[in-house]
Amino acid sequence: MGRPRLDQREPNEHLAQWQAQVSMSNAALARAVTKRARAQGHRGISPDESSVRRWRAGETPRHPVPQLIAETISERAGTTLSPADLGFPDLLPTAQGSGLSWLPGTSVQALLHLTRSEVMRTHTRNSDSASRVQKGSALLAPLQQWATTEPSPAAVPAGRTGGQVGAAEVEGIRAVTAMYRDVDNRHGGAHSRKAVVAQLNEAASLLHTCTYTERTGRDLLSAVADLGSVAGWMSFDAGHHTSAQKLFITSLHAAAEAGDKALGAHILQCMARQMSHLERYEDALALVDLAQYGARRRLSPATSSMLASLEARFQAILGNLTDSETAAGRAEDAFTGIVPGNEPAHMMFFDTAELSATIGVAHQIAARNSEGTARARHAESGIRLIQQALDSRPAHRVRSKAFDHLALARTHLAAGEPEGARQETIHALNLFGTISSHRVGDRLTELHDEASPTPTARRPSTSENASHTPSDSRSPPAVV
Repeated sequence: MGRPRLDQREPNEHLAQWQAQVSMSNAALARAVTKRARAQGHRGISPDESSVRRWRAGETPRHPVPQLIAETISERAGTTLSPADLGFPDLLPTAQGSGLSWLPGTSVQALLHLTRSEVMRTHTRNSDSASRVQKGSALLAPLQQWATTEPSPAAVPAGRTGGQVGAAEVEGIRAVTAMYRDVDNRHGGAHSRKAVVAQLNEAASLLHTCTYTERTGRDLLSAVADLGSVAGWMSFDAGHHTSAQKLFITSLHAAAEAGDKALGAHILQCMARQMSHLERYEDALALVDLAQYGARRRLSPATSSMLASLEARFQAILGNLTDSETAAGRAEDAFTGIVPGNEPAHMMFFDTAELSATIGVAHQIAARNSEGTARARHAESGIRLIQQALDSRPAHRVRSKAFDHLALARTHLAAGEPEGARQETIHALNLFGTISSHRVGDRLTELHDEASPTPTARRPSTSENASHTPSDSRSPPAVV
């Protein structure tokens, strides 16, 4: 049922104390954990009285039993406890699962632990963590609950020594988030990734140590979640995929706890882009579908347009060209409803250029999946739209311009225009020399493979970018 703790074999006094406080015998705790495990679909977890005795003696049960124990005792005690509070190691999203608890307060502890470990970790550009990210049902099944999770009121903490937090501190975190987004757009994620992770740790510490009102608590948690999404995005751009996924998942939990469905949808689309980059296209489409469903009452026009345009791209990759064009039409329709100044800060990147580029890439992919006149039509549309995006990109969106040039090069190849592809590749290489982005390097490799006389057999992928509004009666998306 478990394995010995490697760091110590001392009795787990924390677990014993909490059992006594909530008046749960060993047998009662074992029964309650088994019942909770069954309810969550863990059929192989059936602890008995002797299992609990071993836990109290210092044994750490396997994942996800520590979290099940914490949830069981938390429910009985009427307060939020983490596995660490009960003498077990902190439970975080790991390469073995994304099953972070949706209990209130869990995301704060996870963010603190995760950012501390990330700041201390040494990475290299050549490290390949892509094989360790969660995929398929292991990733998607635990995230389904996001769609129905209700916000958790942040009660005013008592007895904390970190001081009072107000609107000024929240706005300060948002300003820092905007600054790092700009740095990421101009220079790529690698240069400042550790800095934003360290800043995230400081921000999460406010939630853990300070006093605040319920309204400020939710605003603070939302601001921290948004900063976490930037840390995840920079990690993704730098090629640190497992770190990025952990940050995305934990930030999604924080956004859910804050009741910020719109931000949650944004984080899910970031995760979808990562899955597409790693050629997990069904997972990418499922994440977009989850974002559309879970935030269906909170989607702004820009968010709806962004999600539909991503859907168009992923459908094209999967060869569903009719569905791709339908989604592109929804994206364009939703975009007309945008009112300047009414969109959340995390959606400021989604402008005419971004919409044109995303749909243009969908046409580029469709061209590669088509023949004859259909191929020519999609290639022509792709070149026109991506060129429009490139012409209207703001000057600071350097990495986006590099992706646009690469997308144009690949579209010229699909159209049988090697000279056009060569020129666009030169432009992309010039910009690549000014930024540090693992993703741009990956796109250059893909372009090289496509241009080779004997191209590497692989599915078409995407260049950089992130709906329809499903009816409220629609069921949650199925796990792919």
